[in-house]
Amino acid sequence: MAAATSFVPLEEYLRGSYSPDAEYIDGQIVERVSTMGENEHSAWQKALVVWFEMQAAKAGIRVRPELRVQVDPECYLLPDVTLLDRARPVEPFATYPPVAVFEVLSPGDALKNLMKKGERYESMGIRNILILDPDGPAYRFREGRLEPLTERAFILEGSKACFDLDEIAKLVD
Repeated sequence: MAAATSFVPLEEYLRGSYSPDAEYIDGQIVERVSTMGENEHSAWQKALVVWFEMQAAKAGIRVRPELRVQVDPECYLLPDVTLLDRARPVEPFATYPPVAVFEVLSPGDALKNLMKKGERYESMGIRNILILDPDGPAYRFREGRLEPLTERAFILEGSKACFDLDEIAKLVD
């Protein structure tokens, strides 16, 4: 995460337009470390979207890049990719726990900030919090810890959606 503003009312954040989009954390608008314009980050984000779109109808999910997720009343985060339960109503931003959230690591990401995001996602009730490092391993955030993925393919908990790191990597071009 990058620079934060001074206190901003939530209503102002929700009405505002930010380029790139920003997160809202405890009354501050926080600019994200922007690597979305960088090839590697963008390619992994696209690969995730393409992979899950191929199974969206059958798995009962909706795939959304950079959808605001209201993890608590004073915090809106922007995962790189969010999977929503298709049985839930469509909302302007997610207010119920998504099936999964994915963060693609960037060189500027700080471990401290990543851990805090993981804690916030987990406190919302998100069971699948996955972090992909384009230059290294993938991780799962669970019970306050980052765990290296030991399984490269598995069904996302609480869903019919399949995560397969090797197949997703093949979509990165």
